[in-house]
Amino acid sequence: MIPFKAPKKWLGALDADVAARFIATAADVALVIDGRGTVRDVAFGSDDLAGALGGSVDWSGRPWIETVTTESRPKVESLLRDSAGPAPSRWRQVNHPMPGVADVPVIYAAVDLQRDGRVIAVGRDLRAVAALQQRLVDAQQAIERDYWRLRHAETRYRLLFQTASEGVLVVDAASLKVIEANPAAGRLLGEAARRLVGRTFPEGLDAAAGRALEAMLAAVRAAGRADETRIRVPGTAADLAVSASLFRQEEASLFLVRLLPAAATAGAVLPDTQARLLDVVEQAPDAIVVTDSEGRVLSANRAFRDLAQLATEEQARGDSLDRWLGRPGVDLNVLLSNLRQHGSVRLFATTLRGEVGATADVEISAVAVQNAEQRCYGFSIRNVGRRLSPDLRVGRDLPRSVEQLTELVGRVALKDLVREATDLIERLCIEAALDLTGDNRASAAEMLGLSRQSLYVKLRRYGLGDLAPEADKR
Repeated sequence: MIPFKAPKKWLGALDADVAARFIATAADVALVIDGRGTVRDVAFGSDDLAGALGGSVDWSGRPWIETVTTESRPKVESLLRDSAGPAPSRWRQVNHPMPGVADVPVIYAAVDLQRDGRVIAVGRDLRAVAALQQRLVDAQQAIERDYWRLRHAETRYRLLFQTASEGVLVVDAASLKVIEANPAAGRLLGEAARRLVGRTFPEGLDAAAGRALEAMLAAVRAAGRADETRIRVPGTAADLAVSASLFRQEEASLFLVRLLPAAATAGAVLPDTQARLLDVVEQAPDAIVVTDSEGRVLSANRAFRDLAQLATEEQARGDSLDRWLGRPGVDLNVLLSNLRQHGSVRLFATTLRGEVGATADVEISAVAVQNAEQRCYGFSIRNVGRRLSPDLRVGRDLPRSVEQLTELVGRVALKDLVREATDLIERLCIEAALDLTGDNRASAAEMLGLSRQSLYVKLRRYGLGDLAPEADKR
């Protein structure tokens, strides 16, 4: 503290009321203590603190030491003892207890008034500082917890990375520099893992393998995924199956490259019969699609790509089959619901839309297959547009049976189907009446509850019977 240089000159005639106002203004709380440590008067410069301390509580006449918590009492004694010197006591924090709420922290300094041992104690509210300190402590503890979680996660990652049986490389997508390599990758590539770090991938491989890997990485960079590539490492007799995926970390794009012996990707080489079956599926004239349990395409053969007007399988993979079916949000839901309930669906009629607008009438048969822990669905889609009879197409001709009418479901709007059904029933009734009356139209009209004129109108509409002027047969 640096005191005034000439207090007597400038403050010697200071009035007690002025001094009291000044002290109350400068401090949040001020206490006048007598020589026995008893509070004689209290002034609050902060209404907020007065409310927190229970402004109605009167400390006058109580020992100061009784207004603080137990652990703060030695500090009060020290303040009163130190105030007896020529200089004010040093600041000390004490806590005032309040029932039902947290203690109120106040920092005090005491000054001896040199009048019968009286002391004035001025205090500053520390609740804002205490709140900041608590927030700081909470933040530090949260950071500490996050740090240890990160350390544990990193430890688990390192353990898995080092002990994994398949080779793993982390490659920078911009420079193609290897950032990390595990021991398995070193064994498969014939190098120590530490020597792979910092090298350009795929450095050390022959030209053909290098081109294949560069093409795969370019496809992953563009589409996010690509089919695995098989390469031969110089000096080894076994092929490697290489796959990659793209991810971002700290604003940088990285490749996660997996290396496996080619035989391990399928557990063993496919038998010739299975390999031939896969070739048949790929070359089949009917479209064949395999989806996951949500209807997202996992694989599709060439016929499906032709129907959907797609150039590559990658354009379909990962998208919902609903994207190409005739009624979005309806057909696929019906198929999936039946597959989950019955395990198979046969001859489901709908249409299939191509990417550039072509449509085809199709029949879909599907089956549910449990593959390990993953359930998938296989769809066989046949283009039946050429074999549909003219009667089944939407036009002016009427269907000849209810079976034909029901086959229009999915191709014709409901209101059109109702109209077609009404026309079908009306025509069948007229034909039946004519048969029962031996083609006597007057009797047929009476049987149907129609006038002869109305019957003639309907006969012309449906093209029934001989409508020459001498028509009526008696």
